[in-house]
Amino acid sequence: MNQISSTSHSAATTGAVFMLLASLTFAGTNTLQSVLPTPAEYGGFGMSSTGMAFWQYLIASVLALPLILRIGLNNMRTSHPLAHEIRAFVSALGVHVFVYGYASGVPIWQMVTLLATGPLFIIVGSALFLGERVSAARFVAAMAGFAGAIIVSGVGTEGIGLQALIPIAAAALWAGTDILTKYLTRKGESPETLTISLLVLMTPNHLAILLVANALGGILPLGMAPGFPFALPDGTGLMLLLLLGALTAAAQYVLAFAYKSADATYLQPFGDVKVPLSGLVGWVMLGQVPSVWFWPGAALIVGASAFIFWVESREKTPNLVAA
Repeated sequence: MNQISSTSHSAATTGAVFMLLASLTFAGTNTLQSVLPTPAEYGGFGMSSTGMAFWQYLIASVLALPLILRIGLNNMRTSHPLAHEIRAFVSALGVHVFVYGYASGVPIWQMVTLLATGPLFIIVGSALFLGERVSAARFVAAMAGFAGAIIVSGVGTEGIGLQALIPIAAAALWAGTDILTKYLTRKGESPETLTISLLVLMTPNHLAILLVANALGGILPLGMAPGFPFALPDGTGLMLLLLLGALTAAAQYVLAFAYKSADATYLQPFGDVKVPLSGLVGWVMLGQVPSVWFWPGAALIVGASAFIFWVESREKTPNLVAA
């Protein structure tokens, strides 16, 4: 019997398109997450970064209420509540670790490029826990994306020292979220259930992390800015916070559709496109000029995405023939 490709050509194309759309949306959220915690004297709004993460997902959950009503609460039932909770907690912790990098003053283009270490975590996790086939093309694309991230970050030239561990830790946590997302889709969970469960569960998880970080004070510096962590910005800052919540809801929904269509290891290089996108947005909107290493590294990342798409789109799904 001929083997049938686990991902058809049309499903792979659909997954790639959704992942590219998610990358564009995440570029927007990354920019807003960089601006809102920045002190006012430097053009930001001085929010507590942990407080920002709490409000971000609370707003996203509220904006998702029409979707909850449309699909019906009966469709929110799941046989895997523990997996959903672990997924939400790991994702929330990744957010707090990531925004701590912004609060520490790491430029957006360095923060996001170092997230491209994620494919290595996803490849290992998908192979070990999901049993996905890691083809040579996927491995080469993942390594190329990782190499591009290292080039862009300037590690070994300009260097950012131990701060480089912040986005790498976030990458590992979010890789765990991605693997759990794929696991739940294999268990029959719909994109609607995946999206709403994450948005609903993220808020209490963010609240728990925020309260623990406050209680521990300087012991756990999870992006804590001085002042009352629940304080909301005024005027433009509030509008940007609302936009951040809306983009968060949209990004998670699109991401769930991507993983419903294709393997996690196949999709990851397309997720790396958010690296050059975030760099360009940070340059245009925030005036954070990337280093000279940004351009060759970004080209390598985009090239890795184009390579994996070209290789796997050539694969034809054969007819099922009895042996």
